[in-house]
Amino acid sequence: MNALAATLQNIGDWVTLYITMGMLVGTGLYLTIRTRAVQIRHFPAMVRSVWGSRSGAHGGISSFQAFTISLAARVGIGNVFGVAAALILGGPGAIFWMWVVALVGMATAFFEATLAQLFKERHGSDNTFRGGPAFYMSLGLKNRPLGLIFAGLTIFTCGFSIIMVQSNAIAGVIGPDSSVGASPAITATLLVALSAPVILGGVKQVARVTEIMAPVMAVIYLLLGLAVVMINIHHIPTVVATIVTAAFGPQQFAGGVTGSIIAALINGTRRGLFSNEAGQGTAPNAAATATVAHPVQQGYIQSLGVFVDTIVVCSMTAFIILSAGPEVYTPGQLTPASAASLTQEAVAATLGQWTAVPMALVVFVLAFSSVIAAATYSEVNMDFITSHPSAKWLPRVLSVVSTALGALATLELVWSTVDIMMAIMTVTNLVALLVLAPWGIGALRDFESQRRNGVKQPVFTSTDNEFLPAQLPTDVWVAKNH
Repeated sequence: MNALAATLQNIGDWVTLYITMGMLVGTGLYLTIRTRAVQIRHFPAMVRSVWGSRSGAHGGISSFQAFTISLAARVGIGNVFGVAAALILGGPGAIFWMWVVALVGMATAFFEATLAQLFKERHGSDNTFRGGPAFYMSLGLKNRPLGLIFAGLTIFTCGFSIIMVQSNAIAGVIGPDSSVGASPAITATLLVALSAPVILGGVKQVARVTEIMAPVMAVIYLLLGLAVVMINIHHIPTVVATIVTAAFGPQQFAGGVTGSIIAALINGTRRGLFSNEAGQGTAPNAAATATVAHPVQQGYIQSLGVFVDTIVVCSMTAFIILSAGPEVYTPGQLTPASAASLTQEAVAATLGQWTAVPMALVVFVLAFSSVIAAATYSEVNMDFITSHPSAKWLPRVLSVVSTALGALATLELVWSTVDIMMAIMTVTNLVALLVLAPWGIGALRDFESQRRNGVKQPVFTSTDNEFLPAQLPTDVWVAKNH
């Protein structure tokens, strides 16, 4: 099993270094240039868009609920264990590359969400929508076979691999070696008992739960991290300098390029992708479910989600660990297995051992929210494959079973599997984004044109829209529907 995990990790490293990393940054830069840095020019509007996004759903899923589903998936184990793993495997410089991936990824996330809205379809009679990469590959690229392949990958990756990673992490937090001391079997039973009622209830049920859970847990974690940072505030300038210089500073060459800079690039990119999902093609599945007046509205909110996830939450984790001192973290002195407890140890070193239980609870809820959000992504893609009412139960049951399996699996094998699957999804999705870029640019220009003309809340219609490259192959946005 260890040999298999090592082989998969080597494959994942190669794909990340030679394919995923270049495509992620390259696509993000291209889309940033084409939109004149939409993530910077429109950042204030992105923040404002969150206020009032809970209204206007008309019985469906609100923009805010769709945002919290994706936020629940983003703000999870990747922000706690993933950042710790990046520091262990790639050093402080990995955090810098995580930032780079996130900043350019904000443009990528904007396009993903906007395209998901443009090419979404109505779902039954429950006032909700379905959409995402599989849908815009089928309708936008006119390639349904590619959409089917992507949908299958997403069902497996989200409903199986990602859920296993999250539940595996929960097992570590409350497992035999923790302050809680729960056995893997007990953890698996607990996770199934908690997740089944939510996941089996479908997308609307997940939206109702994550609408409360995701923001509250993110704020609690940030407040806990802020307390640590404020106590160690005198270390923060050194921490920031270390992150930047370790990314490509002269001292990194002392250890050899392969062992230092490349490790920082690989792990910063990989963990950044796992955390914020920009370009991966998962978050658009949530973005498409929202009922909004204009596709760009959801593009704004999903782009902001990448900023919150990586620049805010992941940075907080990095500052917690790096400011705790060499007795907690020293580059090159820890093994990957230490990632499961490193953040908690850093918090305890600053605030005291009493934080062990609160941190375990926070990580538990963060991971649990990611589990139910990933289940939603899986279900949306099953809806693309077939609209048969009974088919929805396959991804739901798979997701519930995976929560139990993840608590019993080995961490190395789970991480290695999800890295490879995410890389395949990302490359496929990025190609589609590049080809369909004119559609996203057209939607943005339509939005900006209306705002310049004094329209406070732009409303999108696809009928005879001068900014679109062609007529949308869906009736969701035709004039009669608005």
